[in-house]
Amino acid sequence: MKRITPILLALAVATAVSPALAEGDVQPAIHGGPFGFAESGKKADRSAKADAAGAKVIGGELAADGAWPWQVALVVAGTPVGVDTQFCGGSLVLDTWVLTAAHCVHMQDDDGSYYDVEPGQFEVLVGSNELTPGKGDLVPVEAIFKHPAYLGDVFDNDIALVKLARPPRAPYQTIEVPDAEYGDILNQQGVTTIVTGWGLQDGAQPSPELRQAEIQILDREICNAAMMEAKAADAVDGFIYAAQTLGLGEKDSYEIWDELVARAPEPLTENLICSGTFEGGKTSCNGDSGGPLVVPLEDGGYIQAGIVSWGLTALSGYGCEETALFSAYTDVSKFVPWLNEVIAANP
Repeated sequence: MKRITPILLALAVATAVSPALAEGDVQPAIHGGPFGFAESGKKADRSAKADAAGAKVIGGELAADGAWPWQVALVVAGTPVGVDTQFCGGSLVLDTWVLTAAHCVHMQDDDGSYYDVEPGQFEVLVGSNELTPGKGDLVPVEAIFKHPAYLGDVFDNDIALVKLARPPRAPYQTIEVPDAEYGDILNQQGVTTIVTGWGLQDGAQPSPELRQAEIQILDREICNAAMMEAKAADAVDGFIYAAQTLGLGEKDSYEIWDELVARAPEPLTENLICSGTFEGGKTSCNGDSGGPLVVPLEDGGYIQAGIVSWGLTALSGYGCEETALFSAYTDVSKFVPWLNEVIAANP
């Protein structure tokens, strides 16, 4: 069977993937997504049972007051602002436009079908790094636009726009996004990136304070090879059993195995950025989905390269893998024409 490279297997850490906002289960607890989990109260239930280890962007640190002024929180409408009602992050790219992940607003229902979250079901908190009642400005949502190619069961084209009903009444800034050419320049191994969010460390007591972690772009092919090696390691025992049960010879078994591995889709498509660290322990986690991955510029500014999409599932099957070396982020530069089209058509 296929040999498993120890370095690549260690890099992958786990074989499954889940939304960075799935809030626990690989198969989300209710409605199949972060909004349903928060709306149902199950997020609050988990928080009450969590270990008091502190919640954070894994390996991150507390963000300074007023830092990352484009960062917003998506919270369930009609509920007090807090860690139990926040279900996704986002970023202000224009005064009334928020960029987020499609899986934050389109998810699976109990019967297996997919549905869209309606504008009246959530609000956007602007101008605060704390998920605390009375902080910042809760802005109503006018419309939601998920990318038409996003399918829900595959983490590709995981991008959406949220149009606010009015400009925020709290201090904020917008963040620029790169075009395709500049995006290719940014998406190079070693480029410094910063991920921000209110995400949880697996099993931890949640915190209302925004956190940040400095990571770096990793070569997508390395990340794909790592995950495919790990997937192969996970699948090989079952394949050997099937081959032996069916009486396949060694030569045929190898040929079929090689063909099977070759046909498997790569986890990270060209629409995704891989970012993390080779030493591990710094990544996005539950609660961060839809939030920005930004690149610091020489002039002291920032540009948004990615959107938190998905990460590696913990080996326990619950939550994110805290020692993972990378997570996947939607490459914003690949979608600039679509963003411009949607904004132009909805003044």
